[in-house]
Amino acid sequence: MKLPYLLCLLATLFFGVTTAQISNVSFINADYDHGLQPTNIQANDAYDVYVSWRNTFAEACTNGRYRIRFDNPAETVSEGVAYGMLLSVYANDQELFDGLWLYYQDHANGNGVMNWKINGCSGVIGNNGATDAELDAALALITADKRWGNAGAINYQSAATTLIAAIKNHEVESGTSVLKPGDAWGGSQNTNPSYFAPGYFRVFGEYTSDTTFWNAVASKCYEIINANLTKNSAVYNLVSDWCEADGDYSTIVPWAYDQGKSYYYDAARTPWRIAIDYVWHGDAQALTYTTLCNNFVTAQGGFDQIYPGYSQAGVAINTTYKDPTFTGAYSSAAMSSTTQTFVNNGYTELKNQATSAYFGATLRALYMLALSGNTYNPLTQNVLSVDEQSISSFKIHPNPVSDRLHLTFKTSEPRTLELFTLSGQNVWTKKVYALETQVPMDSLQRGVYLLRIKGESFKVVKW
Repeated sequence: MKLPYLLCLLATLFFGVTTAQISNVSFINADYDHGLQPTNIQANDAYDVYVSWRNTFAEACTNGRYRIRFDNPAETVSEGVAYGMLLSVYANDQELFDGLWLYYQDHANGNGVMNWKINGCSGVIGNNGATDAELDAALALITADKRWGNAGAINYQSAATTLIAAIKNHEVESGTSVLKPGDAWGGSQNTNPSYFAPGYFRVFGEYTSDTTFWNAVASKCYEIINANLTKNSAVYNLVSDWCEADGDYSTIVPWAYDQGKSYYYDAARTPWRIAIDYVWHGDAQALTYTTLCNNFVTAQGGFDQIYPGYSQAGVAINTTYKDPTFTGAYSSAAMSSTTQTFVNNGYTELKNQATSAYFGATLRALYMLALSGNTYNPLTQNVLSVDEQSISSFKIHPNPVSDRLHLTFKTSEPRTLELFTLSGQNVWTKKVYALETQVPMDSLQRGVYLLRIKGESFKVVKW
């Protein structure tokens, strides 16, 4: 069910930090076409989690490059770079996004995908690609194309189509539609369900006019997930970290935890990836899987009873701590629920599970952006300019505003302008006829307000 439509004219936030200058951060807070989103999200949640993540993990190299600090802060993995590209493009942080993409390209192999582990700002220490990184980077490039256009130094459209072609040619097994875990290994004998991003694949197909190929990859993902659950008598949604295309356990990953047979730190991301397919496309197979996720949470007693890792039989691996890597993925899947309290409870638990660990903190930020409508489908979301928001009938700037909000209308006609707090308190009303007017905000507290123009509401930020 689509949430009530609210066009967001959202924040261009100026925030100086010691580790990097964040010049332009804004969030769309879109309503997805399907599912329920939390109603208990605070106005600054997305901004706060993003800035905290950026300041902790993003590090400038030279010549405009950026990297993301890994568990060993001296190292960077392609997964982290791609996660950073997703976060930064949805946060409108073009400086960081461009720096990460340049870093990715600097460390690409002959197939055009990034070598998976790098020593600091240079020096490959882990060769060849990891497919999940390529998928996230490609989706981020498409979003950059739609958000920023291609008039700058980087042609995002060209970069996206080139990377998608590399994924198709090197990271999808020829003739089977099985997603390989990397460009140099895997396929039917070994794949990773947590890499499966069917929502992305539908976008790739539309973006490159190659829907038959990419829809087949999406369908194969669900086929493998269902086979893995069935063959191993798994309860609820608990897919294994690694498996063969027929669902059996893989013999190629003896180094993985429990030889890849458990729902552990790889598989933990699966509910989030499948949730994206549901909220973007309303896919029935996605709903089937996310419903299993929701039923598992209920069976455990709620989101605060989710622990980091389970056997496929549902036995918890460790009950001594909680990790947003797991909780947040289930919170994302909760958007397929029809119970608002359930969705809100998932968001509350995720928000409360802050961590300083690279993996958990990065995924927590990604999950919170997904839940707040900031992982929208770039092909369907109308992303407005962030410097001066332009609507067919008026322009509004600056946003955020420190003292006065300026409005310019294309036609002169009677209009009633009203400013409300998010709690519904009317703090200002004026009837205007002119082509230009101002909204005084210098006496208001810092925060988010709703500007109502002739009955339609728009978000503005007093910062």
